[in-house]
Amino acid sequence: MVIGRIPILDIQPLVDCGRRPAKAVPGEVVPVTATVFREGHEMLGTGVVLRDPAGRCQPVVTMRELAEGTDSYGAEVVPAGEGLWHFRIEAWGDPIAHWRHDAAIKVPIGQDVDLMLAEGALLFDRAAQAADRAEREADEPARAARAAAARALYDKVAATLRGEKAAPVDRLGTAFTAQVTEAVAEFPLRELTTYSEWCPLIVHRQRALFGSWYELFPRSEGARVDPLGRRRPVSGTLRTAALRLHEVAAMGFDVVYLPPVHPIGTTARKGRNNALTARPDDPGSPWAIGSPAGGHDAIHPDLGTIADFDYFVAQAGKLGLEVAIDLALQASPDHPWVAKHPEWFTTRADGSIAYAENPPKKYQDIYPLNFDNDPDGIYAEVLRVVRYWISHGVTIFRVDNPHTKPLPFWDRLLSEIAATDPDVIFLAEAFTRPAMMRALAIIGFHQSYTYFTWRNSAADLTGYLTELAGPAAAYMRPNFFVNTPDILSEYLQHADPAAFRVRAVLAAMLSPSWGVYSGYELCENSPLRPGSEEYLDSEKYQYRPRDWATAARMNLGISPLIAQLNAIRRSHPALHQLRNLRFHFPDRPEILCFSKTVGASAGVPGGDTVLVVVNLDPHQPREATVWLDRTALDIDVSAGFTVTDELTGESYWWAEANYVRLDPDSAPAHIFKVSASQPGGGDQPA
Repeated sequence: MVIGRIPILDIQPLVDCGRRPAKAVPGEVVPVTATVFREGHEMLGTGVVLRDPAGRCQPVVTMRELAEGTDSYGAEVVPAGEGLWHFRIEAWGDPIAHWRHDAAIKVPIGQDVDLMLAEGALLFDRAAQAADRAEREADEPARAARAAAARALYDKVAATLRGEKAAPVDRLGTAFTAQVTEAVAEFPLRELTTYSEWCPLIVHRQRALFGSWYELFPRSEGARVDPLGRRRPVSGTLRTAALRLHEVAAMGFDVVYLPPVHPIGTTARKGRNNALTARPDDPGSPWAIGSPAGGHDAIHPDLGTIADFDYFVAQAGKLGLEVAIDLALQASPDHPWVAKHPEWFTTRADGSIAYAENPPKKYQDIYPLNFDNDPDGIYAEVLRVVRYWISHGVTIFRVDNPHTKPLPFWDRLLSEIAATDPDVIFLAEAFTRPAMMRALAIIGFHQSYTYFTWRNSAADLTGYLTELAGPAAAYMRPNFFVNTPDILSEYLQHADPAAFRVRAVLAAMLSPSWGVYSGYELCENSPLRPGSEEYLDSEKYQYRPRDWATAARMNLGISPLIAQLNAIRRSHPALHQLRNLRFHFPDRPEILCFSKTVGASAGVPGGDTVLVVVNLDPHQPREATVWLDRTALDIDVSAGFTVTDELTGESYWWAEANYVRLDPDSAPAHIFKVSASQPGGGDQPA
């Protein structure tokens, strides 16, 4: 490392030492920090510059010292569009700041008065020349006008400092007005300017960070099953599943995610509840991909044809829904790959192909690919498959178990798809060790499953989200699924429907992206056995038609709450971001309080602040005093302010400390819109 004239160290966000880009979306507020210092007592200035994909540089954003005496500086930048951006830190000697410091001490006590005023005049002469250059080089009229105003102001200050009619202290005062301070912040006089390297920042489309996902099995939507077993079950189809899309859209979801829709093998097919022996009418696991009817580029005959898939995608698009499908790189023993490319699999000592295992668990219906055998052949086929589905309108891939495949494979695939189809998003379904999850995010996965499912206490949630919204946000975007076909958490098994409401509020408010698996809105929570996180009668192994019409008619479940949460998310720009998450301080461990704020710099006139208080105990009401972090909100907390609950419409007058009582059965949370306005007549203590 080469140390500059003014050292610039510890730049963040920097991923893999700058070899990989940090991540953002348009309008996202990205904090940039660095350690900047210089020798002696000379003062310095520092700022960050954004460069857009076309190579145009934006004006310097001044960085401020984050804590006095630390030499740690920070500022926020906001990329305006998609593509590969860059940023760099600039540091410079600030002779005007140094002069103002010394002059403020010397002149009032009569020390070196004439010399200090003369030196100040010379500095403002130079500052005027610099502002003149800035005016000529400005790429927009507004900046040129500000530079011209600064030049005129600097000329006036220099003339006043040289004048002899006014008292020295009065002449000095003209260099300390708010107008001058504002001007020198934007148009400083620089010396010894030092630059860092350009650091990459990839800006994806907004859906890479913000969205609400709904997972459904097409074969269950419209399926007909005789509970007494007198008639053979009939699978739902992509056409019948399309009928469900109106309700999914009505709940405010942005993405409908389909588990594998491909043909399913019959060899070693699993039966109900993962039974080793399937009955003749058991449909098998969709993740056991491949049969004589085709493989990863085919539609299961029971679901329809590729034309039916295209119809599903088109209907989703009309409702504002994107379609995500599963990319599960594995095969059933009946997959065409097994006969055509046996070298793509692992052959055991007895000549058999190895099936998937996680001892003592065995998955006899699935053959994992061996990526060390013909890696180029496997890569070419997977690339072909991905592009095939992109050509049929798929914009998002949820990748099954990416942590069981080599990282160089994903690095190559994601890079090639990004080069040709930058709008395509990949979600990593990797519930695995932290190092692997981080690596998958760093090499290019746009989103990641997380440990949210198992974080239930206030301490666990605060610690984990502080990590995700902090340094990890440079490369890893969480998607908080509240449940999956594989995961029915213990928290949800013992307190329905209160537990379902609590977890929905947490996921939807804490993370810009969240998701539910079909049946969550009905509060389905029967485990396979005590202590198990698997569902009883799992949809992975059988048809599971649900009577949505009766549920709606009888007002069963929490669909209205989910719709309300998604509406709140869409209406509040603060909830579209992750890095802005801040926690507050309830005096009871069962209560969690957090907020999100965005300001005008993110293109939100007047700013937007959402404050959330949640009772984490699904069994009983809890009360607490919530102490607010003054630095986390864009208002003067001590002066008091109005909060309006977006769930109920009620308003309250809050201050630094506030009493709350939350009942999980009726109102497990407050989701407050924050306003600095005075309370109206209907305000009351919370």
